[in-house]
Amino acid sequence: MVSSESTVYDSPALTGWYKSSYSSGDTPQGDCLEVARGHATIPVRDSKRPTGPALTFSPGSWSAFVSAVTRGEFGV
Repeated sequence: MVSSESTVYDSPALTGWYKSSYSSGDTPQGDCLEVARGHATIPVRDSKRPTGPALTFSPGSWSAFVSAVTRGEFGV
């Protein structure tokens, strides 16, 4: 997989953030992430730090990651 990731340091400036439906905000660790819709790249940030930075991924890289998670390739 070719890497085209980068960092957006002003993630609040991006619009369309939503929290993963699989995130569990009830745990002390707050295992949550947010993804923003409507951008050429896919911004992803830690929901515990909404004013912090976001990583951006190409649509192909993000799709490959989501598919790998769905297949259970990252055993927990």
